[in-house]
Amino acid sequence: MSTPDFNLLVTLDVLLAEGSVARAARRLRLSPSAMSRALARLRETTGDPLLVRAGRGLVPTPRAVELRERVSRLVQDAEAVLRPAEKLNLKQLVRTFTLRTREGFVENFGPDLIARVGEEAPGVRLCFVQKADKDSTPLRDGTVDLETGVVGKTTAPELRVQALFRDRFIGVVRMGHPLSQGEITPSRYAAGRHIGVSRRGLGGEPIDEALTPFGLEREIVTIVGGFSTALALARASDLIASVPERHTGNLRAGMHSFPLPVSTPEITVSLLWHPRLDADPAHRWLRGCVRDVCAEQLTDSSARAARPARGPLV
Repeated sequence: MSTPDFNLLVTLDVLLAEGSVARAARRLRLSPSAMSRALARLRETTGDPLLVRAGRGLVPTPRAVELRERVSRLVQDAEAVLRPAEKLNLKQLVRTFTLRTREGFVENFGPDLIARVGEEAPGVRLCFVQKADKDSTPLRDGTVDLETGVVGKTTAPELRVQALFRDRFIGVVRMGHPLSQGEITPSRYAAGRHIGVSRRGLGGEPIDEALTPFGLEREIVTIVGGFSTALALARASDLIASVPERHTGNLRAGMHSFPLPVSTPEITVSLLWHPRLDADPAHRWLRGCVRDVCAEQLTDSSARAARPARGPLV
């Protein structure tokens, strides 16, 4: 078997991006006839016409559509491998990074992350936007640089994923609430009036499934779209909020938190980004900042939780 000409990958990438032999020729600084010959070689190599005439223009075949993103990724990876390594000068870096997160992440990890970024790279600005769904389009089209959240079935398969921390759901009530004292049993917990959290306005959570074997069901009197809203309602009423523990640490200040009396699966909060930014030095540095800040804060929280309470001075 003859070795394929890998230079054709660059030609194919430009042809599929431009959808025109003439425009691709100009971009690659080739003559139209040379580009036509290259297209003929690509057709022979792939066994597919790739671009076919439709009226006065060309349209991609299904095979070309299938190859477009894969070829683009291969070319970008090859360029990153062959590009000389550049030492990142953080003090001179001027760039805005957009991070897409759910509420609670910014309140808990944002201050330390902003402080660290400001100290190491004063010219870098962080723009936080709300994560209303799990749609991967913002990462794909480049409007978002980084995202945090739980990987789901709708997460795009090509995204890079790295776990940040594991979290569990806990119950939260206002100080002085009946559940702030005494043992929390499944029946006491279920007997209260609850706040449901769902971005789509639907009920049904792992907590409800965990209560089913006990023959119990929560009375969910209202459903909100986020954890911060649920905690605000619980703070000002006798309602019970059930939220991720680590994700909402600062939001729960001045409230009473307690472990759920039923077993629910932990969730893994991850960092997600598009592979085209994988080798970008500035992006790699920012990913490291996010990972370190999350790890440091979780270590500090564990140390505070393990520290014995001090008794009264005598």
